[in-house]
Amino acid sequence: MEHLISDRLKRVAESQTLVMTKMARELSQSGTRIINLSIGEPDFGTPDHILKAAHEAIDDGFTHYPPVSGYPDLRQAISDKFLRDNELDYAPEQIVVSCGAKHSIMNVIMSTVNLGDEVIIPAPYWVSYPEMVKLAGGIPVYLRSSIETNYKFDTDELRRVLNRKSKVFLFSSPCNPSGSVFSEEELTEIAGILSQHPDIIVVSDEIYEHINYEDSHYSIGRDPRLAGRVVTVNGVSKGFAMTGWRIGYIGAPLWLAKACEKLQGQFTSGANSIAQKASIKALTGTMKPSEKMTATFKKRREFVMNALNQMPGVVPNISQGAFYVFPDISAYFGKSFGKYNIDNAMDLCMYLLKEANVSLVTGAAFGNPECIRISYAASMEDLEEAMNNISEALARLNP
Repeated sequence: MEHLISDRLKRVAESQTLVMTKMARELSQSGTRIINLSIGEPDFGTPDHILKAAHEAIDDGFTHYPPVSGYPDLRQAISDKFLRDNELDYAPEQIVVSCGAKHSIMNVIMSTVNLGDEVIIPAPYWVSYPEMVKLAGGIPVYLRSSIETNYKFDTDELRRVLNRKSKVFLFSSPCNPSGSVFSEEELTEIAGILSQHPDIIVVSDEIYEHINYEDSHYSIGRDPRLAGRVVTVNGVSKGFAMTGWRIGYIGAPLWLAKACEKLQGQFTSGANSIAQKASIKALTGTMKPSEKMTATFKKRREFVMNALNQMPGVVPNISQGAFYVFPDISAYFGKSFGKYNIDNAMDLCMYLLKEANVSLVTGAAFGNPECIRISYAASMEDLEEAMNNISEALARLNP
């Protein structure tokens, strides 16, 4: 009966990060120890002061339907956060709270993209961006980059692809999967180019804002030349270790915020009431647990980078934020071991899953097929074991 599935869904690929995570879980359940470095999730627990706020919300009876766009006090807290941390002036009515940043981005894409519209996406990109565009009937247009530029695209290429069909420019900083961070200077140049095309909506995914090893985080929405057409996406999942709480949000032009509210009202309605109340505390309370978490990620990054640099043929990039490194492993294409022939990054991921007991994700899922994504959101003990296993497994591959 699969022929009854809609053509719309058939156009969409399954998330490779979730595929590898599922395989890792299945192998673990069968008794094999698998070190999962494929998932983008902090391995820390949600801070205590946020948990306490959730308990208080339950005790206070916040167990009924919340407003579609979010509780007023949460939207105010988000508005205050944007102004305080990012110098972005979004009024509370310009805020829409959703079931995670992924939901937020999907709302924006479905609210703006028509059949045949082009959405410009720098590669490497988060796996879901192109599939969201395809679901909306749009056409993803990619800006290619390489490890030589630490996965920053050439702005001349952006100038080249812009045309009357261009509708949205969608990017993340810090970037998943590369960990690259766009500087104020770089984003100012990009804003200058986009300002010459007044009908293009800019969607800035800043979910990894607080996991940033550079001097500061800069939001492209600060550039006055783009006033009235920047959507800033964020949430509590990464910076506050609240992935399971499923709270994301946007600051957007009022007309677009209203469109997203309309769409969300027909799909999910408001996000989880208890999670919303906990998120208020996340955004208004102490940042010390988040700062401690980021410091730990930075130490893990240094360890993983050093380990990868000692593996012949592995070329790691410079991870400036998030908790990923995105090395070029194409030197191993054409090699083999036993029944394993390594023709591409997916082959190498499967080989390392079975022979090194480490779950990774192919770079092809992110637009760079010569790479793999490694998450260092795992304990140092697991990372030490994983790097050792990977090194030994790579050494067994024959030219």
